[in-house]
Amino acid sequence: MQEFGAQFLDVAVSIALVAMLISAGLTVYRLMRGPSLADRVVALDMLALLGIGFIGIVAVATEEYAYLDVAIALALVGFLATAAFARYIYRGAQGREGVASAPAGPPAPGGPEPLLTRTDDEPNEPGGSRND
Repeated sequence: MQEFGAQFLDVAVSIALVAMLISAGLTVYRLMRGPSLADRVVALDMLALLGIGFIGIVAVATEEYAYLDVAIALALVGFLATAAFARYIYRGAQGREGVASAPAGPPAPGGPEPLLTRTDDEPNEPGGSRND
């Protein structure tokens, strides 16, 4: 019976490694393709999670469970990196709002819509003017 368990574990580890490799390939594709910065950040976070999964599979396959400490450290670093990227994206969005409040011309064909469409020749209040 132990022989069956060992064979089953070998097959399960092999299947898990193949699934992780396919996932890693698709994740790298998403990382390269984008289309937005947020998609790339999620792909980087997924790569960190896949790394943790690979480490876990290797720990089970080799019966060397000290690798799990490395997986925990990678999880902490991955979380901090994701939080830092999210803050970077958030600050970038705030900066774009400040730029968008300047007078904007017509949007480029196929380009993003401006956040604010107000121009300098429009009054601040109905019936008022900016110089009042």
